[in-house]
Order: sequence, then structure tokens, then C-alpha cells
Amino acid sequence: MIAITFALRAESVGLKCLLKNGRRVIANQTTFFQGELHGRQIALCHTGVGANVSQRRTKDFLTAARVGCLISAGFAGALSDDLRVGDLFIADNFSAGEMQAQSRQVLAGFQPRFGKLVTTPVMIDDVNARRELRASSGAVAVDMETEFIARACAEHGVPLLSLRAITDTPADPFPAPADILFNLERQKTELGRLALYLLSRPPRIIPLVQFARRVANARSILTRAIDVLVESGVLANVPTSG
Repeated sequence: MIAITFALRAESVGLKCLLKNGRRVIANQTTFFQGELHGRQIALCHTGVGANVSQRRTKDFLTAARVGCLISAGFAGALSDDLRVGDLFIADNFSAGEMQAQSRQVLAGFQPRFGKLVTTPVMIDDVNARRELRASSGAVAVDMETEFIARACAEHGVPLLSLRAITDTPADPFPAPADILFNLERQKTELGRLALYLLSRPPRIIPLVQFARRVANARSILTRAIDVLVESGVLANVPTSG
């Protein structure tokens, strides 16, 4: 079975719609979604955002579900001006060599970008902070989960592919402060707080709408890439269903 993790349902909704015979599964007090895509069994798990929740949920998921490989999917921010919004990004430092090499060939039509990904405990929404992190880490992209998902995969002997879509860059940053866009403690966007922010700053409404469109486009690109990857059958040692 192929496992695919996303931090949030907003990232996975496109792929979930493609799955056939989808069903909610509860095993060992862990809930995930299972279905079929191109004749292969797929298990979707939402890890949440940040270190503590993502590592715990991934460990519980890998204990509950028997998987052959795992794709850590979702969104990422760019630290380098070389990456653009909508780019498909594969993290060299977290992806198993064979899976990365095969994915490079299969996804060539998407013109994926490759490089180092760094995981941080907070959302990086300042241009100068992005550049400082780029200089100190050598990474070109950033997220908040992959390092901890990779640790869980290593503990369970599960090969990993880190596949992300870029939603924000130094040139196209977040349209509002990170703590306004997402409450890490509550693991959700507080719509009331966001509305108050926009009411006091009407000019920020247009950038927010533009950002929402960027996110939707990134999700579509990521969904299509995963669909192509699964259809290709290159994910090693994953039996077809039926």
C-alpha cells in the first residue's frame, strides 16, 4: 500500500476526490482514509502542522497501516528566488535515492525542482528571515513537518519521497502575518480573527484572494503529479489491489 501524508485536509482534497471505493479506517486508535487509485491501494493520513503533532500522528499511522512506501506531500515555502509559486519540489535530503530517481523521470513533464528542504517550528513570513534561513541552512525550501515524518519513516523502515508544491516565495510572501493565517496551537485558521484583520486593513483583501488562488493552483499541480506518479507504477514493492 502507498501511504501519502498531508498536513491538512485543504492540501489533500484534490487527491481524495480521485480515490475510488474510499472509506474511513480506524486502526489502533488511528484514523486515516483509504481508497484505490489506478488499481493501487492508497492510504491518506493528515499529520497536522508542526513537530509534535506530525511526528506522533505519523508514528501512529505507520504502526496502524502496513505500507510499502510513503509520499510526504503538501505545500512548502521558497527560500530561494530561483523557486516560483506553483513549482513542484522534491527534497533531495529527505527522499530515498531510488524513489527520487524514478520520480525525476516520471514527473519530468512537470519540470520539478530539486534541492534541500529545511523543517522549522514556525511559519517563515518575513523576507529577511527567509534569506537568513537560506544562508544558515543551505536549504532552498521550508516546511514544518517533513523532518519529523522522515524520522518516523526511518524508524519503521519505510522509504520516503518528499514531494511539495511551492505556495509562497520571497517575492510572493504570505498576505498576512503567519499567526493570523493559522493558529498552530489549535491547528486551524481562526476565521473570526482573520476577518477582523481584514476589516482593519481592507487593502489586504486582494492579496489574500490572490494567495488563495495560488494555493488552489499549487494543490492542483500536486494532485496531478501524485496521480501520474501512482499511475506509472514506479513506486517499488507496492502490490496492486485485487
